[in-house]
Amino acid sequence: MTADRPVGDLFRRFRDRLAGSAGPASDAGDAGPGGGLPDVTGGGAEPGGGVAGAGVSRGVTVAAGARQPHAETGERQPPAEAASRGRRRGGRGRRGGEELAVPEAEFTSYYGRPILKAPVWKWDIAAYLFTGGLAAGSSLLAAGGQLTGRPALRRAGRVASLAAVTASTVFLIKDLGRPARFHHMLRVAKPTSPMSVGTWILGAFGPAAGLAAVAESASWLPGRGLPGLVRQALPPVGHAAGLAAAATAPALATYTGVLLADTAVPSWHEAYPELPVIFAGSALASGAGVGLIAAPAAQAGPARRMAVAGAALELYGAHRVETRLGLLSEPYRTGRPGRLLRAGRTLTAVGVAGALLGRRSRTLSALSGVALLGASVATRFGIFEGGVASAKDPKYTVVPQRERLERRRAAGG
Repeated sequence: MTADRPVGDLFRRFRDRLAGSAGPASDAGDAGPGGGLPDVTGGGAEPGGGVAGAGVSRGVTVAAGARQPHAETGERQPPAEAASRGRRRGGRGRRGGEELAVPEAEFTSYYGRPILKAPVWKWDIAAYLFTGGLAAGSSLLAAGGQLTGRPALRRAGRVASLAAVTASTVFLIKDLGRPARFHHMLRVAKPTSPMSVGTWILGAFGPAAGLAAVAESASWLPGRGLPGLVRQALPPVGHAAGLAAAATAPALATYTGVLLADTAVPSWHEAYPELPVIFAGSALASGAGVGLIAAPAAQAGPARRMAVAGAALELYGAHRVETRLGLLSEPYRTGRPGRLLRAGRTLTAVGVAGALLGRRSRTLSALSGVALLGASVATRFGIFEGGVASAKDPKYTVVPQRERLERRRAAGG
C-alpha cells in the first residue's frame, strides 16, 4: 500500500475537483493508520485480506460533527462535504447511483482563438441594411401615391428613395474599401451569390429611383425652348422609372436578409426563413414613416396601410427569431441586441397606434412616422449585433452542432 499512496492521493484530488470541492482533501485526518486508506472500524485487515474501512456499511452511525467515511472509497470527509455528497446521490451515476456535480463547461478553442471568425463588418453595414430598406419602402410609397393621385406622397417617396439609395451606395463602397470594387462586382453575375445578386439589384434600382426623383423637378424648368421640351418629357419618364423602381424594391428590401443568412454566423444562418420577412416588414414600415412625416394627413392613407402591414411582418419575424431558434435565439434576447429589438417593438407599436389614431392630425402622424423610422433602425441594428454576438461565443457553434449530431445518430439508430 505504501507504493500506491501517491497514486491514491492524485486520484482523490482529481475526484474532488470533478466533484467541485473547494480543494484537495489533504488533512491529516484523511489518512488511516500508516497513511493508507482509513481504518474506520479500529481494526487492521478485514477477513479476506481487504483493507479495513474499504467496505464500510452504509448503516454505520457517525457522531455529529465527526468526519464521515465515503460510502465507496472509505475516505473520511468533513460533515458538510458528506452532506453535499449525500444530496448528489440518487442520480444515474455509474457507481452506486452517485452523480458528480461538474462545473458548467466553458467553450473555448485552441490558443484562445474563436471557432468562427466574427464578421469584420462595422456599423456602416448595419446602416446599409437600414438605408436599403428605406429606399425600397419609399419607392413603394411613391408608386402608391403615383397610382392613386397623391402628388405629395409620390414626391416624398421619390426624394427619400433617391437619398436612401445614395447613402446605401456610399456605405457599401466604404465597406468595400475602394469605389472600383463596386464596379468590378458588376462585371460578373453569380445567381448563387447573394452579394453579387444584391449588387445587380442595387445597380438596377439606383438609376430608376434617381430618374424618378429628378422628374419631380420638372415644374422648376422654364416652359420654352429646350428646357420646355425637357419639362414636358420628364413626367412620363419619371412615371415609368418610378414603377420600375417599385418593381425592384421587394428584392432590394429582402436580399440583405438572404445575404446575412448565407453566412456561417450561427444566429443569422439558422434564422434564414425569418430574416427576409423581418427586413421586408421593416422596409414597409420605414417607407410608411416617410409618408406620415412628409405628406398631409388627407393624402397619407396608403402610408397608414403600409405601416400596419409592415409592422405585422416585422413583429412576427422578430418574435420568431427570439423564440424558434432555441439556444441561438439567446443573442437576440440578451445584451445590446435584446435591448435594441425590444425598443424596435415598442416604437413599432407606438408608430402604428399613432398612424391609426392620427388620421386628422398632421402632428400626430409625423410623430408616428418618426417612431416607425426609429423602429426600423433599432430592428436592423439589433439583428446585426445579435449575429455578431453569436459568432464571438463558441457555445453557439458547438452546442447546436452536437445537437444535430445526436439527432442524426438517433435517426440512424
